Amino acid sequence: MTGDTLAALLAARAEDDRPGLHFEDRVWSWRAYVEECRGRAAWLSSLRGRPLHVGVIMDNVPEITFLIGAAALSGHVIVALNPTRGADDLVADARATDVDAIVYGEPHAEVAERVAAGCGVPAYGEVGSAEQQEQDPGELVMLIFTSGTSGRPRAVRVTQRKIAVPGTSLGALLTPADVVYCAMPLFHSAAIMAAYAPAVASGAGLVLRRKFSASGLLPDIRRYGVTYLNYVGKALSYVLATERQPDDADNPLKIAFGNEGGPTATKRFGERFGCYVIDAFGSTETAIAITPDPSGPAGCLGRLPDGIEIRDPATGLRQAPAIIEQGRLLNPDEAIGELVNVKDLGLFEGYYANRAADDERVRDGAFWSGDLAYADADGYVFFAGRGTERLRVDGENLAVAPIESALREFPGVVEAAVYPVPDAAAGDQVMAALVLQGPFDPEGFAAFVAVRTDLGAKAVPRYIRISGELPQTPSHKVIKRLLAKEAWHTTDPVWVRDGGYRPLTADDFARIEEQFSEHGRHHLLES
Repeated sequence: MTGDTLAALLAARAEDDRPGLHFEDRVWSWRAYVEECRGRAAWLSSLRGRPLHVGVIMDNVPEITFLIGAAALSGHVIVALNPTRGADDLVADARATDVDAIVYGEPHAEVAERVAAGCGVPAYGEVGSAEQQEQDPGELVMLIFTSGTSGRPRAVRVTQRKIAVPGTSLGALLTPADVVYCAMPLFHSAAIMAAYAPAVASGAGLVLRRKFSASGLLPDIRRYGVTYLNYVGKALSYVLATERQPDDADNPLKIAFGNEGGPTATKRFGERFGCYVIDAFGSTETAIAITPDPSGPAGCLGRLPDGIEIRDPATGLRQAPAIIEQGRLLNPDEAIGELVNVKDLGLFEGYYANRAADDERVRDGAFWSGDLAYADADGYVFFAGRGTERLRVDGENLAVAPIESALREFPGVVEAAVYPVPDAAAGDQVMAALVLQGPFDPEGFAAFVAVRTDLGAKAVPRYIRISGELPQTPSHKVIKRLLAKEAWHTTDPVWVRDGGYRPLTADDFARIEEQFSEHGRHHLLES
């Protein structure tokens, strides 16, 4: 059997009697897990002869991992549907991926039946209990939707190879004695490629948590003997917001691996819980991978790999090296560009039935990621934000990621999101939404940003929104387009920079409306 397939990794576990899958109070050996997968494969094959596209609506429960394994062994395809989306959106997702049947778990019966009815396909709340078949590395196993932080989610083709390669790579960090913790949703690529696959590849135990819980993380680590966990986005920040205990570092955790944790949160998490945090760059498309370099400058993703360049999206030309002084980028217009793989497509094998999306990402044989970055003269690369997160203030381009990183260091900040709102005359103003532990200190915040050498005058937020929580995808990525759309029209307290910071008043709202009308930009307030 071909080595770079998920089927081959499962075959290697078929006679492994060590603990494989842990869920609440139940444990399956790896042998028993593979048998469950084979049973599901036989059941799927009994429904129809040709490969099925099976829409799955479930929390992180064992059944979803059985179905993923079944797909790898049988040639059927799992379509990972996000249960937090509305029924109409799920119907559209299922239709776009040619779903033949819906399999669901509690408590999603009602929405699953609606989706099935909307697609004219059967729905199954229980799965029956195949001979293992030879599988090709390019064989489709899953369709996983992108997070949808900047627009409608796209279904990414996830093949045997796309799961096996990162699983084998990360599995090299583990031994069969390790225990992997998976609390990120299994309908997202990070949980599949950075938790499930490494466990299968290495023979380490895999612990499933039905849903992520910040307060439940440390108790779970101690209960199951977790040595490795996967995170995405702001999950670490919410764990850090839990009450600190003197024995937090007394736990078996060795490695936390994920992406978009942010330099401040990853540093604090490692120090508090006594583990090594690896914050890597990646995406569902997996066309560009950047290996972290702890010896590099603070906040960098690592060095630009061979074949990965930073190019101007408009001209296609390479951007100049970044000039950075005291943490501040001095030449954003010349340095910030899009991360592009000019060598090959990595593990990207296209979106499902979406030629327009393929053409947007792949141009002249190169993969354009949509992610903005800049690199210094030594090749160390820094994330600048998504392509939809460009800020232009007084004619100067700004990167949101460095601003967010700075704001997260203000005492009491749990999370920060920076995004553009329109300026009355031209371009944008900087707005930040903060989640805090305790009340907002406007004088302290003004003093904090005033002495930050990594924040230029134009990068200091004009508006500060104080929120109880930020809108997020289930994989803990902030949906900034919703914040930007609301701007200052929110029930949350909003502060405006006016010398220092003061609350935004009804008179301010009226004055803003007048200014936009005077400059012929009132339509921007109506979008």
